Amino acid sequence: MTYEDDLMELLLGVQSGNQTPESALESLRSLPFTDLGFAKVDHHRELRQGFAEVVLCERKSPEQVREITRALLDKNQGNILLTRAGADVFELVRGLDDRASYNIEARAITIERRQDEPYGLVSVVSAGTSDMPVAEEAGVTASIMGSRVERFYDVGVAGAHRLFAFRESFEKSSAIVVVAGMEGALASLVGGLVSCPVIAVPTSVGYGASFGGLAALLAMMNSCAAGVSVVNIDNGFGAGYLAGLINRMVNAGGLEEQ
Repeated sequence: MTYEDDLMELLLGVQSGNQTPESALESLRSLPFTDLGFAKVDHHRELRQGFAEVVLCERKSPEQVREITRALLDKNQGNILLTRAGADVFELVRGLDDRASYNIEARAITIERRQDEPYGLVSVVSAGTSDMPVAEEAGVTASIMGSRVERFYDVGVAGAHRLFAFRESFEKSSAIVVVAGMEGALASLVGGLVSCPVIAVPTSVGYGASFGGLAALLAMMNSCAAGVSVVNIDNGFGAGYLAGLINRMVNAGGLEEQ
């Protein structure tokens, strides 16, 4: 039984008079989670935020990831995302659900249990090919949340004419994720071209004085283009999630009609 089933049973109990509103309120105060000892899996997040808890696989054993994923599959109904996962983890997860898919570039596992028509548009832009793993993490995240995603890779400022060729697509976007290392200038350039929110992701790509992405991070935080927000270094997941939320809000009316 999923958490939504439990909640529906609770509400029906109040409606029928078999449960008092006070006792139902007390039950709701104890928000549900599964205690695995090494992890406490939050099943309320899907109802609260519209997407299930995302599993960061880094520094977890494959067996721990498998048990967390099993708990999510048992109690949640929507799509599931696991980030920073290796191929060994994917084999274990695929044993739980054969719908599991692995994006090698992003190191992300998705289990798509709801196949709704993608909506809106999130554009993911990378400065160089070396930035693609982080960009793919953003793209996979926004996509599994329901967004239509278009990717534009290797369009950095060293050849800005490559970027301008896709301006029409950018203007249709609800949000744009810009992924860049080195000096991180691409975020400011894109931010000066469009009217939608731009989410900048600094990457650790670059030579010595890039300081593992710190130079790009500081440049993006000091962008003179309005409407540019910044996530942490190499945090493609965070950028993709934020872009997915923005896209959902922009297209809320159309989603209600579906």
